[in-house]
Amino acid sequence: MSGPKGVAENMLWGGRFTQGLDPLMVQYNESLPYDRILWRQDIAGSIAFARANTKSGILSAHEFSEIERGFKQIAEEWSTNAFVVKENDEDIHTANERRLSEIIGKDIGGKLHTGRSRNEQIATDLRLWLRDELRKLDNFLSDLIKVSIARAESEIDYLMPGYTHLQKAQPVRWSHWLLSHATAFADELKRLREVTKRVNRSPLGTGALAGNPFQIDRESMAKELGFEGLLYNSMNAVGDRDFAMETMQWGSSFMLKISRWAEDLIIYSSLEFGFVRLSDAYSTGSSLMPQKKNADSLELLRGKSGRAFGHMAGLMMTIKGLPTTYNKDLQESVEPLLDHIKTVGDSIQIATGVLSTLTTIPEKMVAALAPEMLATEFADYLVRKGVPFREGHHISGRVVALGEKHNVPMDQLSLEQLKGVDSRFGDDIQECLNYERAVELKDAIGGCSKRAVLEQTSVLKSIL
Repeated sequence: MSGPKGVAENMLWGGRFTQGLDPLMVQYNESLPYDRILWRQDIAGSIAFARANTKSGILSAHEFSEIERGFKQIAEEWSTNAFVVKENDEDIHTANERRLSEIIGKDIGGKLHTGRSRNEQIATDLRLWLRDELRKLDNFLSDLIKVSIARAESEIDYLMPGYTHLQKAQPVRWSHWLLSHATAFADELKRLREVTKRVNRSPLGTGALAGNPFQIDRESMAKELGFEGLLYNSMNAVGDRDFAMETMQWGSSFMLKISRWAEDLIIYSSLEFGFVRLSDAYSTGSSLMPQKKNADSLELLRGKSGRAFGHMAGLMMTIKGLPTTYNKDLQESVEPLLDHIKTVGDSIQIATGVLSTLTTIPEKMVAALAPEMLATEFADYLVRKGVPFREGHHISGRVVALGEKHNVPMDQLSLEQLKGVDSRFGDDIQECLNYERAVELKDAIGGCSKRAVLEQTSVLKSIL
């Protein structure tokens, strides 16, 4: 950088300023190193804006044709990494407009920005980019749910302990565990689609804050760019970052869900559990202990949830004290948003990879089942004989205590011992010691019987 003199000369805002900027301030102010990712959206918005200005008589047909030609060349340069960034290109808007004037001349290039502000431009670019990225996330998340459904259906016969408080609670199907998370992911998919609708509204044509003075057709621009509606207050349109904040709120909520999913699989893949084994593609070893197989993919998923939450919290703190309309603080919405989308998108794809390559070990799952997990079946048995549940629960607890007293599993107590606890236990009590039966009895909607599980997969498929 040559120094302060003349630094502001070719800036979009430079005419008011007679002194140069501190070179550090130039670097501190510029956003091109990261907002260059928006080049495609910036060009599309500029062409739509020029087309609308042609319809309103600001530009001639020839001038629009030249602007469109120039931008096609610029797009080619960006797509082939041939675009040459120059000293005063502080952001993607400045860089594109500077290059346009080089290609078609300042007489025509200088007319492009008529009635337009960078305030509306960055809001438009960000919304266009984010809309398309959220649609990609929609596809990624749909794939994760599809893999969950496919495994649930193909591995529906596997039984495992269900846990509360990380204590063995009741037997369930492995597929029921899979669908518990898939259901949470499906809820996030619904929320994502609602967020996408609110992102996909156009601020283009609202000026710096007060609106456009040239009767520009905002609806035609919105239609050309694929927006589903307009933002109807110009001050709100340029100063609003709810679309970024809500995206990060959604992303934080999703990452919270995927973190809990990862935590379960970290536990289930440990030697103590051994229910699943991760593919080598999603594991690492230890630098010291050759026997180790670490679930680094899952641990990173769990860790990056904190990163995503930090993006959201940081932006909310940036926005909360700002006065009305655009302030340069809002530039701080761009970098965290870009990183947030990458973090969430990568995480969904990693999770899908982990799940699709995971090896299940049903023998270990079944071996982890314990007779005490059937205690509720004993209570339910008594309920079917007319005993109030609270009384049946108490009697079942006494059976568990009796097994503990004699240091034997509950299923090894004799019928005489059970009758000693309560005379209403009959020969058919042995049926209650069958894990498959216990699982199949949970047949109400949302339960873990085969029918109920397949019903859940059908509901999830309908959401997709």
